[in-house]
Amino acid sequence: VQLQASGGGMVQAGDSLRLSCAVSGLSFSRYSLGWFRQAPGKEREFVAGICKNSERTRYSDAVKGRFTISRDNAKKMVHLQMDSLETEDTAVYYCAADGRAITSSCPRTHTSNYDHWGQGTLVTVSS
Repeated sequence: VQLQASGGGMVQAGDSLRLSCAVSGLSFSRYSLGWFRQAPGKEREFVAGICKNSERTRYSDAVKGRFTISRDNAKKMVHLQMDSLETEDTAVYYCAADGRAITSSCPRTHTSNYDHWGQGTLVTVSS
C-alpha cells in the first residue's frame, strides 16, 4: 500500500495551494480518506475527510470554509484545495486511508481510525 502526497510548498498568507495524494495497493473505493497535519511541536490533527463515494465530507473548525477535500475514485486520487491560507496552516500534511468506517460514521477524525498513511508534504505559509 502506498499513499504519495504532493503539492506542498512555500506560499504567502492569502494564497492557495492544492495538495494531491495518489493511492495504490488497496481497493480505493472501499476506503474513506482523510487529510491530517502536524505542526512543529504539536500533535497530528485532523483537517478534512471524505467518505468512500464522496457522500459526506467533514472539516476541522480551523479550515472550514477555506479548504475543500475531493476524491477521484477512477484515478485513485484525493485532493485538498487550500484557499486563504494563514500562517497557522504551516505544517506537514498527511493523507490517510480508513478501511473500517461505516457509512453512518464516515469520515472519521481520529488518527487511530486510519490504517494507511502517506509520507507527508510540507506547507509553509509566511506573513
